[in-house]
Amino acid sequence: MSLEIEDKKVDAEFCEFSQGENELLRSEERKKREHALVRRLDSFIAPVMMLLMLISYLDRGNIGFAATQGMTDEIHLKGSQLNTAVSVFYIFYILAEFPTSILVKRLQFNRVIPTITFCWGLVCLSTGFIQSFGPLVVTRVLLGFFEGCLFPSMTLFLCNWYKREELAVRVAFLFIASALSGAFGGLLAWAMLSMDGIAGLSGWRWLYIVEGLITVIWAVCCVYLVPKSYETAYFLNAEQKELMRRRAEEMEAYSGGSGHYSKSDIKEAAKDVKSWAHGIIQIAVVTILYGMLSIKTHLF
Repeated sequence: MSLEIEDKKVDAEFCEFSQGENELLRSEERKKREHALVRRLDSFIAPVMMLLMLISYLDRGNIGFAATQGMTDEIHLKGSQLNTAVSVFYIFYILAEFPTSILVKRLQFNRVIPTITFCWGLVCLSTGFIQSFGPLVVTRVLLGFFEGCLFPSMTLFLCNWYKREELAVRVAFLFIASALSGAFGGLLAWAMLSMDGIAGLSGWRWLYIVEGLITVIWAVCCVYLVPKSYETAYFLNAEQKELMRRRAEEMEAYSGGSGHYSKSDIKEAAKDVKSWAHGIIQIAVVTILYGMLSIKTHLF
C-alpha cells in the first residue's frame, strides 16, 4: 500500500515538472515568435513613419534656405516679416496637436495620416508660387496646422502596434529621422536651388515645388502602406495576426480600456503630476531643438 502511495507521489511530481517544462518551452517559443514579429513591424511600420517625420522636417525647415536664395527680396519681405512667418507656424502646430490626439483613433489612422500628409504637401507646393507676405503667412499657418496633426497621429499609431516596453526605441526612430533631415536637407536644397531660372522660376520656388511634390507622392503611397489594423495588414500572415491579437488583448488588459478617451480620462491625466513633469521635460527639449533651428534660419 505504501509503495502505491509513493508511486502516485512520484507520478504527480513528474507531471508537475513536465507541465512546468512545457510552459517554459511555450514561453520561450512565444518570445522567439514575438521577436520575429517585432522585427517585421520594424521593417514595414517604422520606416514609413520615419520617412514621414523626415519629410515633415524638410518641408518646415526649407524657409531658411529659401530666404537666402532670393525669396526675401522677390516677395518684398520687410523688417521682422520673415521672423513672423517662421514663428506663426509653431502657434498652429501646437493648437493642432491636442484635438488630433483625441480624434485620430476615431477617424482612423489609415485615413488621417495620408490625408494630412497630402494636404501639407499641397501647401508646400503652393508656397512656390506666392508673391507677397500675406500668402506666405497663410501657407505657414496651414503647414503648421497639418504638420501639427502628424506627430500625435504617428505616436498613437505606434501604440497600436508595439507594446509599452517596445515604444521608446520606436519613438526614438522618429527623432533619428528628424536629425537625418538636417543632414540631407542641405544637400537636397542645394540640388533644387541649382534649378534657378528653369521655366522662369527662381531656385527657391523649385525647392518648394519639388519638396511638395515628393510629399504628395509619399502621401499617395501611405494610402497603401498604412494599414487600418493588424487584421488587414498586408505584411502579416495568419499566425502573426493571431499573435498580434493576443498582444492587443494583453495591452488592453494592462491599460484597462479599449484605447478611446473620455472626458474623465482627460481630467485624470490633467491632475496627474507625471503628465506635467513630462510636459516640462518636452518643453525644455524642444526649446533647445527649435531654438537652434531658428538660429540656423536667421544665419542663413
